[in-house]
Amino acid sequence: MSVYYVLLSFFVYGFFGWCTEVAYAAVKQRQFVNRGFLNGPICPIYGLGVTTVVLCLNQYRGNLLLLYVASVVLVTVLEGLTGWLMEKIFHARWWDYTKQPLNIGGYVCLLFSLIWGVACVIIVDFIHPIILKILMFMPHIAGSVFLAVFILVILIDVYVTAASIFRMNRRLAKMDDIAEELRRMSDEIGENIYSSVMEALEKQEVLKLKSKEMTEEMQLHAEELKQRYQDLSAIVQKKHKRLLKAFPKLDSSIHREVLNRLKDRINQRKI
Repeated sequence: MSVYYVLLSFFVYGFFGWCTEVAYAAVKQRQFVNRGFLNGPICPIYGLGVTTVVLCLNQYRGNLLLLYVASVVLVTVLEGLTGWLMEKIFHARWWDYTKQPLNIGGYVCLLFSLIWGVACVIIVDFIHPIILKILMFMPHIAGSVFLAVFILVILIDVYVTAASIFRMNRRLAKMDDIAEELRRMSDEIGENIYSSVMEALEKQEVLKLKSKEMTEEMQLHAEELKQRYQDLSAIVQKKHKRLLKAFPKLDSSIHREVLNRLKDRINQRKI
């Protein structure tokens, strides 16, 4: 395929992948959830993965077994590499197969690799030839205009999404700093002030600190920390709600505790 059709295929399969994820979430959660990493209706990992499979494995269409095995291997490598890179860039794990048998680092697992292998065989043998014929009917000028617009939009979307994730990480870091300061206060006065504050935060209760060794100044400071923590928590839930809903298994490699507390509070509100 030419670069023109490769790019068109990327957007087509990225959109189909987004539709698949949304449909899966709708069945599982009984509501619409934008399951894409980006804000727009596209999952780049599907677009990149399926297009790569088609480019690399189209030559094996005549050999079903070889096509299937090669699909399993290639998809496993692509999914694992993507998951690893996203964790290194954003300090977060977006999906996690650690509870699945025969997984590798939680990035990939045998069961899903085998399923993706079947899907890739169907795509390479049956779906892609039809998609390619449909794309060939499109006037080249119209296709080029669409590509220019789509590429510009997805670049903007990538920038906006990445900036949002980095802002969320900074807010989680501030929440972590507050929790650490509360721990230090607890150590200084020999009372578990940290647990008292965190419990009050989770239950939305008024903070009550009864330690005799706490000065009025320390008590006011603890109240201030609580308010700052709640403000940051509210901002994260509001500004990054889509990502938290899209990736319920999102796990931060550097702010795990505070993110888990935040997700627990969100889940409690749904009950």
